[in-house]
Amino acid sequence: MAYSYSGRALLVCRMASTASRDIVVIGASLGGVEALKQVVSNFPPELAAFVAIVLHIGANTSLMPELLSAAGPHRVEHAKNGDNIRPGRLVVAPPDHHLLFRDERLQLSRGPKENHTRPAIDPMFRSAALEHGPRVIGVVLTGNLDDGTAGLQAIKQARGLAVVQDPQTAEAPSMPLSAMEYVDVDYCVPLKRIGTVLSELIGQAAPASIVTLPELEMEQVSLEGKANMMQELAVNAGLRAQPAPRL
Repeated sequence: MAYSYSGRALLVCRMASTASRDIVVIGASLGGVEALKQVVSNFPPELAAFVAIVLHIGANTSLMPELLSAAGPHRVEHAKNGDNIRPGRLVVAPPDHHLLFRDERLQLSRGPKENHTRPAIDPMFRSAALEHGPRVIGVVLTGNLDDGTAGLQAIKQARGLAVVQDPQTAEAPSMPLSAMEYVDVDYCVPLKRIGTVLSELIGQAAPASIVTLPELEMEQVSLEGKANMMQELAVNAGLRAQPAPRL
Protein backbone atom coordinates (compact mmCIF):
# COMPACT_ATOMS: atom_id res chain seq x y z
CA MET A 1 0.00 0.00 0.00
CA ALA A 2 1.18 3.53 -0.74
CA TYR A 3 0.15 6.75 0.99
CA SER A 4 1.36 10.31 1.40
CA TYR A 5 1.29 12.89 4.18
CA SER A 6 1.55 16.67 4.26
CA GLY A 7 4.56 18.80 5.03
CA ARG A 8 7.26 18.11 2.48
CA ALA A 9 5.03 15.35 1.13
CA LEU A 10 6.65 11.96 0.87
CA LEU A 11 5.41 8.74 -0.56
CA VAL A 12 5.74 5.72 1.71
CA CYS A 13 5.54 2.27 0.13
CA ARG A 14 5.06 -0.50 2.68
CA MET A 15 6.02 -3.86 1.22
CA ALA A 16 5.16 -7.18 2.77
CA SER A 17 8.06 -9.52 3.47
CA THR A 18 6.63 -11.96 0.93
CA ALA A 19 6.46 -9.45 -1.95
CA SER A 20 7.99 -10.48 -5.27
CA ARG A 21 8.73 -8.80 -8.59
CA ASP A 22 5.33 -9.40 -10.17
CA ILE A 23 4.46 -6.21 -12.09
CA VAL A 24 6.12 -5.36 -15.42
CA VAL A 25 5.57 -2.00 -17.12
CA ILE A 26 6.86 -1.55 -20.67
CA GLY A 27 7.10 1.64 -22.73
CA ALA A 28 7.85 1.97 -26.43
CA SER A 29 7.48 4.46 -29.27
CA LEU A 30 8.92 4.47 -32.80
CA GLY A 31 9.70 0.88 -33.78
CA GLY A 32 7.71 -0.34 -30.80
CA VAL A 33 5.25 -2.61 -32.60
CA GLU A 34 7.91 -5.04 -33.78
CA ALA A 35 9.90 -4.68 -30.56
CA LEU A 36 6.87 -5.52 -28.40
CA LYS A 37 5.99 -8.50 -30.60
CA GLN A 38 9.52 -9.81 -30.06
CA VAL A 39 9.31 -9.34 -26.28
CA VAL A 40 5.94 -11.04 -25.75
CA SER A 41 6.88 -13.90 -28.09
CA ASN A 42 9.56 -14.92 -25.57
CA PHE A 43 7.29 -14.94 -22.51
CA PRO A 44 6.60 -18.42 -21.10
CA PRO A 45 3.03 -19.77 -21.14
CA GLU A 46 2.92 -19.50 -17.35
CA LEU A 47 3.76 -15.90 -16.47
CA ALA A 48 3.75 -15.00 -12.77
CA ALA A 49 3.38 -11.26 -13.38
CA PHE A 50 0.97 -8.59 -14.55
CA VAL A 51 2.26 -6.79 -17.65
CA ALA A 52 1.14 -3.29 -18.69
CA ILE A 53 2.27 -1.73 -21.95
CA VAL A 54 2.23 1.81 -23.32
CA LEU A 55 2.95 2.44 -26.98
CA HIS A 56 2.78 5.96 -28.38
CA ILE A 57 -0.38 5.67 -30.47
CA GLY A 58 -2.14 8.94 -29.65
CA ALA A 59 -5.84 8.90 -30.49
CA ASN A 60 -5.40 6.56 -33.45
CA THR A 61 -7.20 3.25 -33.73
CA SER A 62 -5.04 0.50 -32.23
CA LEU A 63 -4.76 -3.15 -33.22
CA MET A 64 -2.03 -3.79 -30.65
CA PRO A 65 -4.01 -6.35 -28.62
CA GLU A 66 -4.59 -8.48 -31.71
CA LEU A 67 -1.00 -8.13 -32.95
CA LEU A 68 0.56 -8.99 -29.59
CA SER A 69 -1.86 -11.83 -28.92
CA ALA A 70 -0.86 -13.38 -32.25
CA ALA A 71 2.84 -12.93 -31.51
CA GLY A 72 3.01 -14.74 -28.16
CA PRO A 73 1.37 -17.31 -25.91
CA HIS A 74 -0.80 -14.83 -24.02
CA ARG A 75 -4.00 -12.98 -24.78
CA VAL A 76 -3.42 -9.21 -24.74
CA GLU A 77 -6.28 -6.76 -24.19
CA HIS A 78 -6.85 -3.04 -24.07
CA ALA A 79 -6.85 -1.97 -20.43
CA LYS A 80 -10.20 -0.98 -18.97
CA ASN A 81 -10.91 1.42 -16.12
CA GLY A 82 -11.07 -0.51 -12.85
CA ASP A 83 -9.39 -3.66 -14.19
CA ASN A 84 -7.83 -5.87 -11.54
CA ILE A 85 -4.09 -6.48 -11.54
CA ARG A 86 -3.44 -10.19 -11.63
CA PRO A 87 -0.56 -12.46 -12.72
CA GLY A 88 -0.64 -13.82 -16.24
CA ARG A 89 -2.58 -10.85 -17.62
CA LEU A 90 -1.19 -8.52 -20.31
CA VAL A 91 -2.80 -5.18 -21.16
CA VAL A 92 -1.98 -2.26 -23.44
CA ALA A 93 -3.07 1.34 -22.98
CA PRO A 94 -6.04 2.20 -25.21
CA PRO A 95 -5.91 5.17 -27.60
CA ASP A 96 -5.93 8.68 -26.11
CA HIS A 97 -5.79 7.50 -22.46
CA HIS A 98 -3.00 7.42 -19.90
CA LEU A 99 -2.77 4.08 -18.11
CA LEU A 100 -2.29 4.44 -14.33
CA PHE A 101 -2.09 2.14 -11.32
CA ARG A 102 -4.35 2.68 -8.29
CA ASP A 103 -3.78 0.10 -5.57
CA GLU A 104 -4.56 -3.29 -7.18
CA ARG A 105 -6.59 -1.78 -10.03
CA LEU A 106 -6.00 0.22 -13.19
CA GLN A 107 -7.25 3.70 -13.91
CA LEU A 108 -7.58 5.29 -17.33
CA SER A 109 -7.15 9.04 -17.57
CA ARG A 110 -7.58 11.68 -20.25
CA GLY A 111 -5.42 14.09 -18.30
CA PRO A 112 -3.02 16.47 -20.07
CA LYS A 113 -0.66 15.05 -22.66
CA GLU A 114 2.89 14.38 -21.55
CA ASN A 115 5.81 14.34 -23.96
CA HIS A 116 3.23 15.60 -26.49
CA THR A 117 1.31 12.32 -26.33
CA ARG A 118 -1.47 10.46 -24.58
CA PRO A 119 -0.95 7.66 -23.64
CA ALA A 120 2.54 8.43 -22.37
CA ILE A 121 5.05 6.17 -20.65
CA ASP A 122 6.11 8.33 -17.70
CA PRO A 123 2.65 8.54 -16.07
CA MET A 124 2.31 4.75 -16.06
CA PHE A 125 5.83 4.26 -14.71
CA ARG A 126 5.37 6.87 -11.97
CA SER A 127 2.03 5.48 -10.85
CA ALA A 128 3.42 1.93 -10.74
CA ALA A 129 6.33 3.16 -8.61
CA LEU A 130 3.97 5.05 -6.29
CA GLU A 131 1.59 2.16 -5.77
CA HIS A 132 3.81 -0.92 -5.94
CA GLY A 133 7.42 0.14 -5.35
CA PRO A 134 9.89 -2.79 -5.35
CA ARG A 135 7.41 -5.14 -7.04
CA VAL A 136 7.85 -3.24 -10.32
CA ILE A 137 10.14 -3.97 -13.25
CA GLY A 138 10.26 -1.01 -15.67
CA VAL A 139 11.30 -1.52 -19.30
CA VAL A 140 12.19 1.18 -21.84
CA LEU A 141 12.22 0.05 -25.46
CA THR A 142 12.90 1.78 -28.77
CA GLY A 143 11.66 5.34 -29.31
CA ASN A 144 12.58 8.95 -29.98
CA LEU A 145 13.20 11.64 -27.34
CA ASP A 146 13.06 10.77 -23.63
CA ASP A 147 9.64 9.51 -22.53
CA GLY A 148 10.16 6.88 -19.84
CA THR A 149 13.32 8.35 -18.33
CA ALA A 150 11.72 10.24 -15.43
CA GLY A 151 9.31 7.38 -14.75
CA LEU A 152 12.09 4.80 -14.77
CA GLN A 153 13.97 6.90 -12.22
CA ALA A 154 10.86 6.87 -10.01
CA ILE A 155 10.79 3.07 -10.24
CA LYS A 156 14.44 2.92 -9.22
CA GLN A 157 13.83 5.29 -6.31
CA ALA A 158 11.08 2.93 -5.16
CA ARG A 159 13.60 0.04 -5.32
CA GLY A 160 12.14 -1.50 -8.45
CA LEU A 161 14.26 -2.77 -11.34
CA ALA A 162 15.15 -0.83 -14.50
CA VAL A 163 15.63 -2.65 -17.80
CA VAL A 164 16.54 -0.90 -21.05
CA GLN A 165 16.77 -2.18 -24.60
CA ASP A 166 20.34 -2.10 -25.88
CA PRO A 167 20.29 1.06 -28.06
CA GLN A 168 22.30 -0.78 -30.70
CA THR A 169 19.28 -3.04 -31.27
CA ALA A 170 16.69 -0.23 -31.26
CA GLU A 171 15.15 1.22 -34.41
CA ALA A 172 15.07 4.57 -32.55
CA PRO A 173 17.74 4.63 -29.81
CA SER A 174 16.92 7.99 -28.17
CA MET A 175 14.64 6.69 -25.39
CA PRO A 176 17.01 3.89 -24.30
CA LEU A 177 19.99 6.26 -24.47
CA SER A 178 18.21 8.89 -22.36
CA ALA A 179 17.29 6.31 -19.73
CA MET A 180 20.88 5.05 -19.58
CA GLU A 181 22.21 8.59 -19.24
CA TYR A 182 20.03 9.64 -16.31
CA VAL A 183 19.02 6.40 -14.57
CA ASP A 184 21.13 3.79 -12.82
CA VAL A 185 19.82 1.03 -15.09
CA ASP A 186 20.05 -2.56 -13.86
CA TYR A 187 20.10 -4.33 -17.21
CA CYS A 188 20.83 -3.25 -20.79
CA VAL A 189 19.55 -6.09 -22.97
CA PRO A 190 19.44 -6.81 -26.72
CA LEU A 191 15.86 -6.86 -27.97
CA LYS A 192 15.83 -10.58 -28.75
CA ARG A 193 16.69 -11.39 -25.11
CA ILE A 194 14.41 -9.00 -23.21
CA GLY A 195 11.46 -11.39 -22.92
CA THR A 196 13.74 -14.13 -21.60
CA VAL A 197 15.49 -11.83 -19.12
CA LEU A 198 12.15 -10.53 -17.82
CA SER A 199 10.96 -14.11 -17.35
CA GLU A 200 14.02 -14.74 -15.18
CA LEU A 201 13.51 -11.57 -13.11
CA ILE A 202 9.79 -12.11 -12.53
CA GLY A 203 9.11 -13.82 -9.23
CA GLN A 204 12.37 -12.80 -7.60
CA ALA A 205 11.98 -11.55 -4.04
CA ALA A 206 11.42 -7.80 -3.82
CA PRO A 207 13.15 -5.78 -1.07
CA ALA A 208 11.04 -6.04 2.08
CA SER A 209 11.26 -2.54 3.49
CA ILE A 210 9.61 0.84 3.83
CA VAL A 211 10.62 3.14 0.99
CA THR A 212 10.23 6.92 1.04
CA LEU A 213 10.24 8.98 -2.12
CA PRO A 214 10.06 12.66 -2.97
CA GLU A 215 6.46 13.57 -3.72
CA LEU A 216 5.24 12.33 -7.08
CA GLU A 217 1.69 13.29 -7.95
CA MET A 218 -0.17 10.62 -9.90
CA GLU A 219 -1.94 13.22 -12.01
CA GLN A 220 1.21 15.28 -12.59
CA VAL A 221 1.35 14.64 -16.31
CA SER A 222 1.68 18.20 -17.61
CA LEU A 223 4.68 19.29 -19.63
CA GLU A 224 5.65 21.62 -16.78
CA GLY A 225 5.70 18.65 -14.40
CA LYS A 226 7.84 16.67 -16.83
CA ALA A 227 10.27 19.56 -17.22
CA ASN A 228 10.67 19.86 -13.45
CA MET A 229 11.31 16.12 -13.08
CA MET A 230 13.88 16.12 -15.89
CA GLN A 231 15.64 19.12 -14.34
CA GLU A 232 15.83 17.29 -11.01
CA LEU A 233 17.15 14.19 -12.77
CA ALA A 234 19.85 16.27 -14.46
CA VAL A 235 20.92 17.77 -11.13
CA ASN A 236 20.98 14.42 -9.33
CA ALA A 237 22.78 12.81 -12.22
CA GLY A 238 25.33 15.59 -12.51
CA LEU A 239 27.06 12.46 -11.61
CA ARG A 240 26.08 10.39 -14.59
CA ALA A 241 24.38 7.06 -14.08
CA GLN A 242 26.68 4.06 -13.92
CA PRO A 243 26.83 1.92 -17.08
CA ALA A 244 24.37 -0.95 -16.93
CA PRO A 245 25.61 -4.49 -17.48
CA ARG A 246 24.99 -5.57 -21.06
CA LEU A 247 23.49 -9.03 -21.34
